[in-house]
Amino acid sequence: MIGAVTDPSPRRASGSLFGLAYGDALGKPTEFLTVAEIVGRYGPAGPRELAGDPALVTDDTQMALAVAWALHDAPDHTPGAVEPLLRRRFVEWSVSPDNDRAPGVTCLRACAELARGTRWQEATVAGSKGCGANMRVTPVGLLDVDVDTLAGLAQLQAGLTHGHPTGLAASELTAYAVRLLRDGAALADLPGLLTDRAREQRTTYRGDWLGDLWQRPGATSPEDFIARGWDECLDALGRLDAALAGPDDAGDPCRLTGEGWIAEEALATALLCALWHADDPVGALARGATTAGDSDSIAALAGAFVGAAYGMSAWPDGWSDRIEYADQLTALGARHD
Repeated sequence: MIGAVTDPSPRRASGSLFGLAYGDALGKPTEFLTVAEIVGRYGPAGPRELAGDPALVTDDTQMALAVAWALHDAPDHTPGAVEPLLRRRFVEWSVSPDNDRAPGVTCLRACAELARGTRWQEATVAGSKGCGANMRVTPVGLLDVDVDTLAGLAQLQAGLTHGHPTGLAASELTAYAVRLLRDGAALADLPGLLTDRAREQRTTYRGDWLGDLWQRPGATSPEDFIARGWDECLDALGRLDAALAGPDDAGDPCRLTGEGWIAEEALATALLCALWHADDPVGALARGATTAGDSDSIAALAGAFVGAAYGMSAWPDGWSDRIEYADQLTALGARHD
């Protein structure tokens, strides 16, 4: 049994943030390898040890930290207060010399427009639903805010770079999953809870947060625009349910729920890894890293989920001293534990 289940102070926020970084670090060297190549290098269990001191992460953790610090600095959690801080943090990340970890083209393109002062609804890449929308949203799920504010923040931070409705919906679901787990929900209950949320929110367009983002070719109304995103998330959750209905065949989870390059598939495949390895947190990360898809993002999200469920004691002793950005992760996690 995982020790954090009975830990009186599990430090779930820290567990989630560090879990995201650990998964990111384990998936970093495997992202562009085939499963056969990963198994040949690490064995059938995949990578289970951090490499390097510090163990380097990718843009996934860097951008999650950007979101976390923007939220930390915001005087209140309103669109007017948070948007300029997200913009500044994203632009600073985009021009940082540390931004050398194969950053996503969508994020770089949108950040270039944000740096010019372009209104964010026009700076965003309208057709992109890449997983960059939700790989960085974990800090939103750790806030002590009402669920409507959580939803607005999750969609806003996604929308600055990824304007597709599925990126918005998947980001909200990812943050909501972290919130549920941090508050004590069981991992096994998560697919049903997320499906219920997607159905409830299907036609809810958060205009106070998104403005006129919905006005894209083919969208006849705000409700029509956002429903497309929720429907695609529901399809991905349906594939997750189908995968969980059968036994784990020890194969690549991407075959069942998608390769994770797009937002709804990153969510579904990360959840699949977390649920298949609910009693082995490092195994959840390793499974996410042993995929033919976006291994670092899948493993990072799996780590965020498992860490939110079980807290810091889910992770091996000594890892927190070796992961890159440990000081920032510690400071931000402690704020919400």
